[in-house]
Amino acid sequence: MTIKRFEFNMFPVNCYVLSDETREAVVIDAGCFYPEEQETLKNYIRENGLQLKHVLNTHLHLDHIFGNAFLVREFGLKPEANQQDEFLIARAADYCRMFGFRINEEPAPLGNYIADGDEIRFGHSRLKALLTPGHSPGSLVFYNEEDDCMFSGDVLFKGSVGRTDLDGGNFEQLRNSVCNRLFTCPDNTIIYPGHGEKTTVGDEKMTNSFFN
Repeated sequence: MTIKRFEFNMFPVNCYVLSDETREAVVIDAGCFYPEEQETLKNYIRENGLQLKHVLNTHLHLDHIFGNAFLVREFGLKPEANQQDEFLIARAADYCRMFGFRINEEPAPLGNYIADGDEIRFGHSRLKALLTPGHSPGSLVFYNEEDDCMFSGDVLFKGSVGRTDLDGGNFEQLRNSVCNRLFTCPDNTIIYPGHGEKTTVGDEKMTNSFFN
């Protein structure tokens, strides 16, 4: 599986494009706010001959959904996320005002709900959805067992965890999600987070101060 990471800059957020030898692909967390960022994402998909099959969200905080409406227009695919986060879409504009700017456009509605244990398939690849509440009620981690990697959104970072002071956040839920869902994966599993650099399950179990 090929993993392409983009870092978009309104809130420095990681967006991932996953593809395999079939050229089928998914986008995880299209946080592209500015038109030039949106064009960069589109051009990568077009220039590599990728067929986009899913637009996935680990959760629905504003910085992870800026580019969803753009992808609906360009590729005809509505975003997919856990239903428990759907209420955040209606609050995105208010959150933007709270941070001192206007949202770039009306957020796209969800086209499909992803539940715990669902498999998202593209080409010969598959991602298993793990429901990991705490950062938000419907936070998901997308786990690829074959390639020993996961896409953790804002649940777990290198040396840190996601904030829990926003609507629906709960630190004990977050801690339980990480310990009971993520830390049960093999230590060599690579974690691709929603912000910052990649890490591994083993490194976080040993060094992350939130769990030691």
